[in-house]
Amino acid sequence: MSRTALLLGASGLIGGYCLELLLADPDYTQVTILVRQPLPTSHPKLTQRIVNFDRLNEAADAFQVQDVFCCLGTTIKTAGSQEAFRKVDFNYPTESVRLALQQGATQFLLVSSLGADAKSSVFYSRTKGEVERAVAASDLCSVQIFRPSLLLGQRTEVRTGERIAETVSRAISFLLLGPLRKYRPIEARAVAAAMIVIAKQQPTGIHIYESDRIAQIAAQTESQ
Repeated sequence: MSRTALLLGASGLIGGYCLELLLADPDYTQVTILVRQPLPTSHPKLTQRIVNFDRLNEAADAFQVQDVFCCLGTTIKTAGSQEAFRKVDFNYPTESVRLALQQGATQFLLVSSLGADAKSSVFYSRTKGEVERAVAASDLCSVQIFRPSLLLGQRTEVRTGERIAETVSRAISFLLLGPLRKYRPIEARAVAAAMIVIAKQQPTGIHIYESDRIAQIAAQTESQ
């Protein structure tokens, strides 16, 4: 059965892989992305919409799809302040889920983060937990929340702290077994692959996928 998708965050690490995989997937016949600037990507089933994310409602009709993939995210360093970070990681996703419901989308897939907790004393984790809570409170019949651990992949921007963490995590990942497996670093492409698998299954209700489960789902697609 053919599907339609809207992708937010296509210029990011997970979003970029998500776009690549959606365009290659024959089950998706129409893929729309909302971007601040055009991406150097063309495809017969791709539509690029240039938007001001502070006025997402002006692109409300773009949410008339089955699946909305929300891969928006930044860092406090990149954003410049906690307020600017919250705008990207909380305001934009919550406005997106509102528009998705309003325009008749049937599924919302959100990239969150390992450790998301609305009650956390850590600003980053608290914001992620709060956006999860807001998205889960929507009346959409299908909400999928993905909590990846440290992401591996080629970024366009250099993040020295993450590079160091990546090196250390790779070195000790074999020690992370059982309940600790979810703390292993994960390839961004694997997260995108798992999101598309789950989107096509479209389980009803609210579902949260920790990083180890995301890796399992992605591995199943590679073995097929």
